[in-house]
Amino acid sequence: MRYLILSDIHANWEALGAVLMHADSRYDRIVCCGDLVGYGADPDAVVRWVRESVDGIVRGNHDKACAGLEDLEWFNPVARLSALWTQAVIQPEHAEYLRNLAQGPERINGFQILHGSPLDEDEYVTSEQDVAQIAPYLDCKVSFFGHTHLQGAFLCHRNGVRRLVGTDPESSEEQIAPRK
Repeated sequence: MRYLILSDIHANWEALGAVLMHADSRYDRIVCCGDLVGYGADPDAVVRWVRESVDGIVRGNHDKACAGLEDLEWFNPVARLSALWTQAVIQPEHAEYLRNLAQGPERINGFQILHGSPLDEDEYVTSEQDVAQIAPYLDCKVSFFGHTHLQGAFLCHRNGVRRLVGTDPESSEEQIAPRK
């Protein structure tokens, strides 16, 4: 099974289209690590597409904020204004969809997707050290995190944590198969 793993679309319809064009349908299923909205100008178009196209998804901090589930005081000024604008323009059914997204982690076919840490979806996970600290709370050996806007995947093993994706900026694909 080939997965296209998306995250942090942030209502950027044009960027989503470019990613899909680059992926050229070389995937069987699409999953998303959250943040469908926030910042970008097309929250309804992105949420509509996700509802029709994505097989597994978890909520991001901007999804939570734009759905009115989060206190915006800790957001930076640009993120706060963006969330308020999104709240004002998003169609009610799309806001309701955002309110009902699962927090995560979400287990999918032997791996899991999360927005941030399994302990706090707003916490950034960027390094092997971060993953080592939260490893006891992960349900799968392979976990994909959003939130950071950095490409990355980690393999948790009894001998430690290893970054699978993100070391080569030219690579956008990674083959992950169980070892025999």
